[in-house]
Amino acid sequence: MARLTVRDLPDDVREALRVRAAQHGRSTEAEVRQILIDVVFPGTQVQIGSLLADIGREATLTDDEVDRLAARDRTPATPLELG
Repeated sequence: MARLTVRDLPDDVREALRVRAAQHGRSTEAEVRQILIDVVFPGTQVQIGSLLADIGREATLTDDEVDRLAARDRTPATPLELG
């Protein structure tokens, strides 16, 4: 795996990267890595959120199915005990 050093990065850019990384739940290094991947290989990453939203838009549910989904048991599952 290659390493890359970026010199003379303006402080405001570094801070914006830090904030953006926090918004995405990543380290600044991971955020920069993802930005570079997205720019160098645009459209090659599957965007799972967009994919799920598309599936949801295409789904056609009857009123009865919507009611059953709304009435389902929402009690959290009991964690497994291993050992």
